[in-house]
Amino acid sequence: MAHRSSPSADRRTLGTTEGVDRLAILAGRSWSVTDLPGGLTNVNVRVTTDDDLEPPLDVVVRCSHGDADLLGIDREAEHRNTVAAAQAGVGAPVLEFRPDLRMLVIGFLPGRALADEDFTDPDVLVRSARAVRRLHGGPRFAGEFDMFARQAAYLATIREHGFRLPADYESYAGAWADVRSALAAVPRASVPCNNDLLAANFIDDGDRVWLIDYEYSGNNDASFELGNTVAECGFTPEMTDAWAEAYFGAPTRADLARVRLQSLCSSYGWSLWGFIQAAASPLDFDFWSWGVERYEKARQTFADPALPRLMEEAARG
Repeated sequence: MAHRSSPSADRRTLGTTEGVDRLAILAGRSWSVTDLPGGLTNVNVRVTTDDDLEPPLDVVVRCSHGDADLLGIDREAEHRNTVAAAQAGVGAPVLEFRPDLRMLVIGFLPGRALADEDFTDPDVLVRSARAVRRLHGGPRFAGEFDMFARQAAYLATIREHGFRLPADYESYAGAWADVRSALAAVPRASVPCNNDLLAANFIDDGDRVWLIDYEYSGNNDASFELGNTVAECGFTPEMTDAWAEAYFGAPTRADLARVRLQSLCSSYGWSLWGFIQAAASPLDFDFWSWGVERYEKARQTFADPALPRLMEEAARG
């Protein structure tokens, strides 16, 4: 068996090659590996076979690293939910799962990862919303995801370890509780959610959109899924309305309010992920600024005079 690394592969990629050698799917095959961009809790590499054996392989190996427990990542659930997403027709097929190597092997999806500005194209927005609906209509996921519980767990971790936190972060605890009460007033059935649909986790082949990366997946309120993308991709109010319309068809005022409130929840909760990573991750990345960027979005929404109205509309249904 022979293999080689692409000249473009960086040191992170080269560090995973020994583990890739041990994958059953590549046993006896000749293959090459190239680095894929992205990944703050994993390294992604594309592996293609270059021998005469059938079938030819073109796969992505997700190589996890870091402290999954600290971030609340369940790799077994990630595997099961990635399988379920494939069954829903929106995710890549799972070809091998090796928890001993901390690796998940999925089929390579042709297409391009979206960027924030791509959502200004109405066709891309609609294709993406259809993909989200397919996911939400698919098989139930393993585990539940609730940002209020996740935020509390992250905050407890920060306190326990003495990690750095913006001085006024906890001053919004009362408003945070009010938002939680408004969303819980008329609870909605949970659906299988990715819960981390930033732009790069949408793969667009020009005909349909696929969804990747199920590290934080679990059954959740659909409005969190939508609001998370609104927050991560910097949607304008007009884009947020179009996003909700593409998903719901004819969104009610409560639908729109819930999406906007869950956008706040995404920013306030995920900012803590950044602050934990800033203290604990070995990667050379400015996680602190990443967290502050999301926290500032949350602060602006907490201070928005429209917030009480949104909570009232969400609480009505």
